[in-house]
Amino acid sequence: MTTRTPTIALLYPGHAAEDDYPLAESALSGAVALPVVITDVESDDHTVEAMRAVGTGTRLLVGARTAQRHEPDALMWACTSGSFLYGWEGAHQQVASVSEATGLPVSSTSLAFAAACRALDITSVAIAATYPAPVADGFSVFLRDAGISVASAAAHDIGTATEAGTVDGDNLFEMVRSVDSDAAQAILLPDTALHTIGWIADLEATVRKPILTANQVTIWQGLQLLGVDITADGLGHLFSVRRAISSS
Repeated sequence: MTTRTPTIALLYPGHAAEDDYPLAESALSGAVALPVVITDVESDDHTVEAMRAVGTGTRLLVGARTAQRHEPDALMWACTSGSFLYGWEGAHQQVASVSEATGLPVSSTSLAFAAACRALDITSVAIAATYPAPVADGFSVFLRDAGISVASAAAHDIGTATEAGTVDGDNLFEMVRSVDSDAAQAILLPDTALHTIGWIADLEATVRKPILTANQVTIWQGLQLLGVDITADGLGHLFSVRRAISSS
């Protein structure tokens, strides 16, 4: 008799860094399946209008229906800007509507950042954002509404998600170092279009504090939705110790 692998379907807008998820699946030794379902985008421009557009209810519900072929146990809206630009209350309403339609537990990357900070008792962060300032500022506002202060932040003015997906390791490390602050307990990299999974352990060793990245927290939050707590090498402090499950 075989045991079914828990499955978290990831609703991911367009194409950029979706290959982070198979890498994370390997780091988790196959304990969870992470199928990626590409959702429709008209534009991957890093503008407030375009990023809000990728998170419309219609697009998410179409993606959720497509994800049913994977027989998921939970769904994650794997997009940060397409959730935080709806605001703290709006981000909750966004996932609640998908959950109501599917009968599955659902969350998003933005809500995952807030939950991960709470789980690690982090109340002050630095943000290294790929986005231009109008979008990046929205993430700072979202975190503050979640009760998390922003000690420092940088908007790197990368114009599209596709371009963010090409950022290499050297630039990633420079982004992190540029915002590091004694006042920040952790450094956040909020774009799911940014490749980070292969770099988290080295980034944490460089700055000697937790690094929370969009694709990392998305996976962690999906596991929280399922009540599954997994430790894993290479995925950072967030995955290094067992802790009480909290999906809020």
